[in-house]
Amino acid sequence: RNYDLLKLRDMLGVIPQKAILFSGSIAENIRFGKKDATMEEIEHAAKIAQAYSFIMEKEHGFDEEISEGATNVSGGQKQRLSIARVFLKNPPILIFDEATSALDNESERIVQESLESLAKNRTTLVIAHRLSTIQNAQRICVLSNEGIVEEGTHEELLKKNGQYASFYYIGKNI
Repeated sequence: RNYDLLKLRDMLGVIPQKAILFSGSIAENIRFGKKDATMEEIEHAAKIAQAYSFIMEKEHGFDEEISEGATNVSGGQKQRLSIARVFLKNPPILIFDEATSALDNESERIVQESLESLAKNRTTLVIAHRLSTIQNAQRICVLSNEGIVEEGTHEELLKKNGQYASFYYIGKNI
């Protein structure tokens, strides 16, 4: 409440569960994170988001047009373009809202590496059902209808043998 809303929004980088791409080129979609970005900055963001190699495999590279509905890129590619956009913006606060939930295991691994790189030295809020996404977090909060019911590191929460541990061990048995 003490922050100007526009300044607060400028400080945030959000990677949603379902990446949003716009009509236009791949470069334009990444540039959405920083309107005055140079091509060099866009390429650098793509590299650290692990998107550069698939972009260069496209017939027109960064000039490749995103089709309507983004049907010419996979789910993992969409997420990596979304991550590149946030890398380019370089905000101090990140929100990952189920950023890997819709991905296959290989895409999740690649995207997870990008997210971990992006989160270094930033305040990061990760909303996740897949516990593998948050196991390395400094602080995990388990939410219910009543609010926060448990908090701690992965190891601390397993030792408590509460709701988090229950979720974790159920997931291990699936």
